[in-house]
Amino acid sequence: MALRGPRLEFAVGAFLLLGLASLLVLAIASTNRQWGFGGDRYALIARFSQIGQLRAQAPVKIGGVIIGQVAKIDLDPTKFDSVVTLSIDGKYKDLPADTSAAILTSGLLGESYVGLQPGGDPDTLKPGQEIAFTQPAVDLIQLVGKYMFGGGSGGDKTVTPAAASSAAGPVPPSKEPHKP
Repeated sequence: MALRGPRLEFAVGAFLLLGLASLLVLAIASTNRQWGFGGDRYALIARFSQIGQLRAQAPVKIGGVIIGQVAKIDLDPTKFDSVVTLSIDGKYKDLPADTSAAILTSGLLGESYVGLQPGGDPDTLKPGQEIAFTQPAVDLIQLVGKYMFGGGSGGDKTVTPAAASSAAGPVPPSKEPHKP
């Protein structure tokens, strides 16, 4: 029994819809985003002087395990700090009050994320509370530039004539005959 007419059109349409739905599921799964389905979440605030390439929806991790995501990034108009709002999964509600936050990178040139390091304080962070200890993003290009061009190695790379002669070692004796 061959499909003809309206049945063929229906089968082709159903096949296309199934293919598009599969692509949508694959796209959602490959982005590794949390869409907020199920479970409660709470917000924490972290201030950074430099956020590098951190973006909204970036993961928040503890020990490599994703526990939330960056909800939004704002600029404080008075202190000019980046104010990062973190959306944390509700099952991690007992983070110690002395937890620290750092902006890290997956690999050498990978995505930026917020890494949390829990402390030992028995008190916990409450929803909406600010994380007191933060470490800004490290700009790899700036570090390499400082190392290569003298800014980060502890001093000036210019060489004075006296330093050059002392670094060269003793001067070899001249080949000319000694004149009395």
